[in-house]
Amino acid sequence: MIRSPRSGRLRAALPPVVAWLVSHLVTWAVAGASVAGDGSRVAYWSTAARRRWDSEHYLSIARGGYEMFRCRDRYPDFPDVVCGNVAWFPGYPMAVRAVSATGLSYELSAAVVTEAALLGMFAVLWWLLGARLTRATALTLAIGAVFPGGVYFHALFPVALATLALLVCAAGVGRGSWWTAAAGGFVAVACHPVGAVAVVMLLSSALFAWRGDAWPVRWAKAGAAAVAAGCGLLWAKWLMWQVTGRWDAYETIQRSSYGQGDLRPPFAEMVRAYRVPFRDWYTPKGRLPWLVEHSLAAHRPQFWLDAVFVVLVVATAVVLLVRERRLSVVEWAALVLTVAVFLVPFVAGAQMSWYRNHAQMFVGLVLVRRMSPWVQVPLLVACAAQYALLGAMFFAGVLV
Repeated sequence: MIRSPRSGRLRAALPPVVAWLVSHLVTWAVAGASVAGDGSRVAYWSTAARRRWDSEHYLSIARGGYEMFRCRDRYPDFPDVVCGNVAWFPGYPMAVRAVSATGLSYELSAAVVTEAALLGMFAVLWWLLGARLTRATALTLAIGAVFPGGVYFHALFPVALATLALLVCAAGVGRGSWWTAAAGGFVAVACHPVGAVAVVMLLSSALFAWRGDAWPVRWAKAGAAAVAAGCGLLWAKWLMWQVTGRWDAYETIQRSSYGQGDLRPPFAEMVRAYRVPFRDWYTPKGRLPWLVEHSLAAHRPQFWLDAVFVVLVVATAVVLLVRERRLSVVEWAALVLTVAVFLVPFVAGAQMSWYRNHAQMFVGLVLVRRMSPWVQVPLLVACAAQYALLGAMFFAGVLV
């Protein structure tokens, strides 16, 4: 029997689609075992189930752009701080606005952007894994379907789009495509402050990428790609400046309303983030399902699992360097990005959001493929259990 090239391509494209569907089934099951903050059952397929506090800000930017004002100008009883939506970056809202031009509501457009980005994440990861179905790649995709913090890949947040951009940036460096690397970095930076890790990786890429060029050219490509990626921040600031007349609008609202904007000692910040009493602040009403009752402090095991994941990625890279004396260009990129994504929220002081920011360590799955099955299988089990706990915490409205 002769198989057509088209059927071969379809089979090659099937694993990432299956992983995307499995991630939906798992998240749907977790939502079904949860209860919303008002005591009602969670309707997973509604956009309301996927919205949290920051989602409203992203949607407001998509609808009407940026704004910044003194809170007391509109709310007399409010503290005298700065209000508005300039604390959120424009990459995701602008993508939502573009999709809404088709006639879809902004909420549904946001869900479309999120899910398309998640499918794209699995597709790019699959390509980076070599697009060959083996035990190692199958286990890697399975871990990706229940990745720590991955419930935010389905939420109305920029997490999936920013993660896709990091994967594209790593793929561009791996292919030696300056334009792809720079474009991925630009989108990552424009979506979220954590996207700054793309600039770090691109700057360091002269040490492990562009190997066909002389050293001056390698440094020029790395520096130019990093600058192009950094323009994502300039674009964000330009959009904010158009409305507020201030280039420091983002920094102003961070200092005034959130006590952020300065660098923090990371280990002290880890302790503060670990101790955030979500259970006391946002406990849902009424009798709680077993899963929700046991998930109200799930951010704490999430921290330990995230730390273990980083250690495993670094250890795998060290073993490969000792045994094979090399890492591929993409593996180097994934290593730098994974470590940087883990550290950045604690350096920046993201006590209330590090658990979703860490989901961008998804790019580290490039190195998970190189791990022993004796490591991959326990990691898969741990990720699946933690995915259920953090997912229940999310759908119960305990996480923000």
